[in-house]
Amino acid sequence: MIELRNVTKYFSTNSSRKYILKDVSLVLPEVNIGILGRNGAGKSTLMRMLGKIEFPNEGSIYSQNSFSWPLGLGGGFVGNMTGRGNVKFVCNLYGKSKEETKEVIAYVEEFAELGDYFDMPMKTYSSGMRGRLGFGLSLAFDFDYMIIDETLSVGDASFKSKAKERLKKKIENCNIILVSHSMKTLQEMCHAGLLVHEGKLSFFEDIDEGVKRYNEINEERKK
Repeated sequence: MIELRNVTKYFSTNSSRKYILKDVSLVLPEVNIGILGRNGAGKSTLMRMLGKIEFPNEGSIYSQNSFSWPLGLGGGFVGNMTGRGNVKFVCNLYGKSKEETKEVIAYVEEFAELGDYFDMPMKTYSSGMRGRLGFGLSLAFDFDYMIIDETLSVGDASFKSKAKERLKKKIENCNIILVSHSMKTLQEMCHAGLLVHEGKLSFFEDIDEGVKRYNEINEERKK
């Protein structure tokens, strides 16, 4: 369960504030949730707040669940360290034993398909390579929620298929919070929808209903 209590989130601009949420209170059940919203609505910001990585300006978000780091194309790794070194570093942070660390490294190396780049500094990686390594690393750990921001779009068709199948297997024992521009992916992976629109959140128990409302908003904007 994730509870939002009078949550307000905004970013200050030169002349005003850009609101993502305005005084939102909502309880989210423990299901797979797809986050919907137009570009710039604040989907990724909301995802990071739900995962306790970013915080509201006002109000609070409460949960006793554990959350993965965001699985996406962004940073979070040490650029001067190799991919292998970064994986080992994260294992140390989470208290993995030497044998467990070896298993995680082997898993990530196989999953990410980076070849020689696995032993090269991550500052030499493309965004897709970083995403693949981050995805594999998160799959190697156990969390109550996997937080995913567009990672399923990384790589060629073969890699995308493998990533989706591994994730499906993983979420047999956990939940996901997923941001994706692919409505098909959201409908395939998620049970419920959470729509971010004009500072408000709308929860839909059925992801199909959330997608329908999202499409209606897009059509209204075209008129």
